[in-house]
Amino acid sequence: MASSGAIRMRPAVMGVVVQSCRQAAKPSSLGPYINTVALSTTASVLKRHTYKGARDTRDHSKKRGESALRRTGTRWRLSMSDEPLPIPVPREELPFVETDPDHGLWDFFQDRKTVAQAPELDSQHGRAWQVEELRHKSWDDLHRLWWVCVKERNRISTAQWERTKSELGFGDAEAKTRDREVRFSMRAIKHVLTERFYAWEDAVKLAEEDPEVDLSGKGTPYTPSEYLEDELDGEAMYEADVTAAEEERNVKKAEPASAPAMIDPSEIPASKPPGEALRI
Repeated sequence: MASSGAIRMRPAVMGVVVQSCRQAAKPSSLGPYINTVALSTTASVLKRHTYKGARDTRDHSKKRGESALRRTGTRWRLSMSDEPLPIPVPREELPFVETDPDHGLWDFFQDRKTVAQAPELDSQHGRAWQVEELRHKSWDDLHRLWWVCVKERNRISTAQWERTKSELGFGDAEAKTRDREVRFSMRAIKHVLTERFYAWEDAVKLAEEDPEVDLSGKGTPYTPSEYLEDELDGEAMYEADVTAAEEERNVKKAEPASAPAMIDPSEIPASKPPGEALRI
């Protein structure tokens, strides 16, 4: 058993020392200087040799030693460490900013005091417009109704974004139901406009084949080949009707009024006696 004062060496170091001792035991022509150097155990002898293509095991991370959990901080001073940081101003001390009460961006909110309506208010809406109802509307009415639907969808989207940002946790289902009815109305408007477009295309095809219609944009667009009655003939017929009516009135005024005919009471048929009333 080795004594407590003995020095323990690793096998690799022991092998190098043994090899150096063997070389020192051999006679050398260079003198005792080389023999003493061969017995050296400096770091240059123990250094690990590298070879071509060896893998680099060093860590090149510039963030080595920094830890957010242990609050070690950065390894060097940042460029803005000496710059004075601005102090936030309390909201009560901020200056009042005047806004235009009629600004167009106010239309993105249902109410200027709240960013999102309560679910009870969002659920107060009617059904979507039907296609049959929109067929009777004019172009201007459909145009206005379309942009009303666009504004309503913008309001719903703004309130939905604010709910997600603030994590309010309510009103999502009511907002989606309201938005679905608006989208159904917009779909019905596009359906009606598509029907009118198809009808216009059919009318253009018929007009191209009709000789009485001129689509060139010059002159009268519609020139019928035959009239039902000429303008002069119509005026003459009107004058003839007026003359005949005046003659008929004159004849009635010229005839004497006839005396009322005498009625013989014996010729009046006797009335039947009323029957008995039905007994219940």
